[in-house]
Amino acid sequence: MTDYRIEKDSMGEVQVPAQAYYGAQTQRAVENFPISGWPLHADMIHAIGLVKLSCAAANRDLGKLTGSGKNPLNDEQVNALIAACREVAEGKYDDQFPIDVFQTGSGTSSNMNANEVISNRAIETMGGDRFAAAKPIHPNDHVNMGQSTNDTFPTAIHVAVARSIKESLIPTLERFARVLKDKSREWDQVIKIGRTHLADATPLRLGQEFGGFARQLELSVERAERAMNAVLELPVGGTAVGSGINTHPEFGSQVARGLAEEAGIPFVEAADHFEANAQRDGLVECHGQLKAIATTLFNVSNNMRWLGSGPRCGFHEIKIPDLQPGSSIMPGKVNPVMCESLMQVAARVIGNDGCLTLSGAAGGQFQLNIMMPVMGQTTLESLSLLAGATGAFVEKCAEGLEANEEACEAAVEKSLSMVTSLNPHIGYERASALAKEAFKTGKTIRELCTEQNILPPEVLKEALDPMRMTEPH
Repeated sequence: MTDYRIEKDSMGEVQVPAQAYYGAQTQRAVENFPISGWPLHADMIHAIGLVKLSCAAANRDLGKLTGSGKNPLNDEQVNALIAACREVAEGKYDDQFPIDVFQTGSGTSSNMNANEVISNRAIETMGGDRFAAAKPIHPNDHVNMGQSTNDTFPTAIHVAVARSIKESLIPTLERFARVLKDKSREWDQVIKIGRTHLADATPLRLGQEFGGFARQLELSVERAERAMNAVLELPVGGTAVGSGINTHPEFGSQVARGLAEEAGIPFVEAADHFEANAQRDGLVECHGQLKAIATTLFNVSNNMRWLGSGPRCGFHEIKIPDLQPGSSIMPGKVNPVMCESLMQVAARVIGNDGCLTLSGAAGGQFQLNIMMPVMGQTTLESLSLLAGATGAFVEKCAEGLEANEEACEAAVEKSLSMVTSLNPHIGYERASALAKEAFKTGKTIRELCTEQNILPPEVLKEALDPMRMTEPH
């Protein structure tokens, strides 16, 4: 037996791997785009399967698949078609999607890839010969009925992105926020020195500092929700240019309802199909929110990295879990590896946003954006990285953080910024001179004030109470 079979399309014969579920058009694309070795993201493949399923169900319910048109299907064939779509949506045929992501800009190659796989798998479940030239369940006439790549491929992008945000990113960010909130309550009575410009500032509580971090993550959850909302309008139903040629007037709304039920996400038909087919502004907006989330994650993890620096020659106000040796030459050195991992992911996502921005602005001409595969892939990459790195950071770092109360408290008394609370009593100019003298002599503000009898002892004690300085008075 040979390791390939011969298939035909409108351009002639092509050799296809013998047992592949895909056909000639997929194989041509494989040969045309030996670019990166990156196939479509798995989430995208599953979303395409779900879109095809909802399209088939809508065409069934609208009487199109079983109607009086060319080659109508019987009920058994329709059920086989829907079952094959479901299998693709469940990830059972991911290995049958070999086309490189850097392909035709509309995603036509991958759309036909899905049509061919679903057609052949449906035929197989009916007991037919999926290798036969005649296709009783046809990839174009039946699987792709009422559709164009130009509306279904961006629909699949929106579905994949929204599902990833809902099922992976939001739960991970919520967990991170809860952990930080717990730390803020646990450390509410731990006094430490504040820092602005990396220079000593007035005291605050470690719990307050981590409460600020927790709020950053709560806001990130809100941004993730806004990111999902930006892709809820679906282009499906617009077909080639937005006019809806060759499809039922209710097709788009039916498919959107089906996808909403399947995903548990309130997808809706696009308000204007010409906009929805031609522009990917919603995806650009979505990734902009992901960039903001990445900025927060970089900031929070970097702050923890600074707070954990040391252990003897840095701040070391928190203790970061030891996970692995940090140096190939310095024995005993341990590095904040999870902080650095999350920072790298955040940097990647911030860089990815440039790809989305350029693709959205320059990739859409007239009735089509021709940068869709890379826009979908890059957004899904960003989501996978954010969810994966954040989840690992929470589990291996954030949950195990400990406060170093001794280091926190020792820095407070040494700080020159303790003098700030004396402003109402002695004025800014005298307080400034006192701070300079303390720095020059190596004495604390309290010691100088006591020596020079700056204030009565009971007033001085109240004024230099670090806990009192952490709240308005």
